Amino acid sequence: MPVRVLWFRRDLRLADHPALLAARDRANGVLPLFVLDDALRRPSGAARLAFLYSCLRDLEERTGLRVLTGRPEEVVPRVAREVGADAVHISSDHGPYGRERDRRVAEALGEVPLVATGSPYGVTPGSLRKDDDTPYRVYSPYARAWRARGLHAPAPTPRSVPWTDGGLPTDGVPADPGLGVLVLPEPGEQAALQRWEAFRDRGLGAYDETRNNPAVQGTSELSVYLKYGCVHPRTLHADLGHADGESRYASELIWRDFYADVLWHRPDSARQDWNPAMSGIRYDDHETRFRAWAEGRTGYPFVDAGMRQLLGEAWMHNRVRMVVASFLVKDLHVHWTVGARHFLQHLRDGDLASNNHGWQWVAGTGTDASPYYRVFNPVKQGQDHDPDGDYIRRWVPELREVPGKLVHEPWKLPGGPPNGYPERIVDHAVERAEALRRYGDVR
Repeated sequence: MPVRVLWFRRDLRLADHPALLAARDRANGVLPLFVLDDALRRPSGAARLAFLYSCLRDLEERTGLRVLTGRPEEVVPRVAREVGADAVHISSDHGPYGRERDRRVAEALGEVPLVATGSPYGVTPGSLRKDDDTPYRVYSPYARAWRARGLHAPAPTPRSVPWTDGGLPTDGVPADPGLGVLVLPEPGEQAALQRWEAFRDRGLGAYDETRNNPAVQGTSELSVYLKYGCVHPRTLHADLGHADGESRYASELIWRDFYADVLWHRPDSARQDWNPAMSGIRYDDHETRFRAWAEGRTGYPFVDAGMRQLLGEAWMHNRVRMVVASFLVKDLHVHWTVGARHFLQHLRDGDLASNNHGWQWVAGTGTDASPYYRVFNPVKQGQDHDPDGDYIRRWVPELREVPGKLVHEPWKLPGGPPNGYPERIVDHAVERAEALRRYGDVR
């Protein structure tokens, strides 16, 4: 019986792993491989790399993972030749780079097939289409089609796998980049499942009420585990008991599938406006204002708390992500791609499809049916979703002694903001009117 190569990418787990089962089937040995590809490592921030490396160490201990550095189209065929593999197994990749990389690898493998089984998503991108065979452009009809289709049950966890190193040396997992005081979540599959079980048992029941309050742990915080495939969304859907995606939490997982589907059909939308009609909006090149936003010094406490959370945890609450994105695009008039790049550099869960299309949703250039004239009010958002100011006081220590609701508008204090906290860099009402004017210019 042959040896097969299992090339791990965004599927760093052993449970609910169809490609692993396919590789194991009638194989004499399964060689686990991960390729450190500089094309993906270069744009990744320190937090993402550190979390990835920790997950790889977990797989090293469990499987004897071979970690090799180089271009995948050179490394993977070389490994297949050296161990005499009759196939290389993968979970399919659907991002622009991943699709092209896999095409090159398949070509370089020659007669050895690159076998794709499963994907990182509940429903594989590109597989749902409207009756006229065109892709979905809006979330709601996509979600209805997703629910009508439903999901398969999770793949069984193999009791044993004939892991082999094939006599190959390994480069090993690199040392983590420096993170300073930043502490990341526990890595790996077991940590992902434990986090899910804790949220399912203690947080899911209150999710609808708490998910928009950044001062409490009202979300699952599983995004980084989903990013690297430490857990598959199918596992979560099945555990919810809503395989049709009816729960609110399930709908958030469907958003993840939707954005991956949008990117599959429109790979250019990772870097360009999905809606070309909006490409004529005029933006400003405000480096000073951008730096104030990036460092949490805008003078708007809810915005600043979010940006400081990003720097302090390599993560940000989803409600706050929308608010800070709207502030950059609509109040500071900076193109969404600038903010999207900043997020990808700093987020531990930075995912191209979800991140960049989330930014386009806020900017009004993407798939959202509500256009550019949605402008989040940073004060009202804080008052609505952090009414007691606990989130602000946690991340903006200059305002910890400000009483009551004045924490949302410290410029109204006698003498202005305390403790060196900055004045507002813009007037939201003025900039909202300017944003709408610019929108009107391209209508």
